Amino acid sequence: MGAPREGRRGKRGDLPMAYQAGRQRSRPRPVPESLEAQAYLQDYAALLEAVPFPSVVFDHRWDVVLSNAAFETLFDGVSPHPTAMPGDNFLRFVLFHPDAGTVLGEHESSWCLPMLAHFAAAVERHGQDRGLQSIRRDIAQDPIMDAAYRHGLPHWIRAVGPDAVEHDGAVRPLLHPDPRWGSTLCRIVDDTPKTLQDMGYTRMTLVPREGRGAAAGPRRARKTRNGAAELRAV
Repeated sequence: MGAPREGRRGKRGDLPMAYQAGRQRSRPRPVPESLEAQAYLQDYAALLEAVPFPSVVFDHRWDVVLSNAAFETLFDGVSPHPTAMPGDNFLRFVLFHPDAGTVLGEHESSWCLPMLAHFAAAVERHGQDRGLQSIRRDIAQDPIMDAAYRHGLPHWIRAVGPDAVEHDGAVRPLLHPDPRWGSTLCRIVDDTPKTLQDMGYTRMTLVPREGRGAAAGPRRARKTRNGAAELRAV
């Protein structure tokens, strides 16, 4: 499925190849204008590739800037989607891809609601951003997702407390295709250096626990009429 792995790297100094990871992307990755920033990202891509755990760098819209082979392997089995591939926009994948629940265990409560909370915070900071507005429109077009965002999310935050929406340090269920991990838990680590922060980027790494068998078994999320994943638990 997707482009051959041999095409991942490209030559040193070939910036476009630094932004190609795994399968063919449905849209180009965001690239900073500064040549110095591009050179930093090129070197950071080499560092990211040496990490054995799924790791991804994204901007404030969750558009993916860099991802490593372990990240691509984790999501290698998901079906094609025009707008919600994990290597394109991670938030869209979590919210709208019908296969998200086959990789992200306890998909609604452990992944959707925290991501919606982060999205709400991003909208407060970047309310006029067209990319975020587009995601908001897609949420609004799904009655169940829209109800979760407008009504369920505030109730959930009050129930679990503000710390529960933080990514860094959170432990969430994961359904890894590698049997070494399988149905397990992963620790989310936000390890973003200052240079990436100054570019407006965030790095997220998923550290799975071996042999836990803690997550619920794989289940395919139901689809709404527009094909998006349906949020059932709020």
